[in-house]
Amino acid sequence: MSDPRLRTIKIKTGVVKRLAKEKITYEKEAIRQKERIQEYKDQGKDGHDIKKQEEVLQESLMMVPDCQRRLQRAFEELKKILETEQDIKESEVYIEAEKVLEEAESQLP
Repeated sequence: MSDPRLRTIKIKTGVVKRLAKEKITYEKEAIRQKERIQEYKDQGKDGHDIKKQEEVLQESLMMVPDCQRRLQRAFEELKKILETEQDIKESEVYIEAEKVLEEAESQLP
């Protein structure tokens, strides 16, 4: 992989893949946290414990829009690079990048 364009595409692809995964993880964590809070309420746990769990939930919920913005930015950058580098369209790195973009698109608004 001596072509620096391929290296750039590979790096940007990794960023998009990581951010999409990170966003999904925060969303799942928020769902688990909501279930945990409900479980605590059902068990009649201490109000302080419930309040702490709600704070953890808020932190997870705050991370989702941040991941969304970063994913959107990385997605657009990679897409732009792929549009300008049509001459290396047959390379494995380019094909992988297109696949990652397609998968990440479902995570965008």
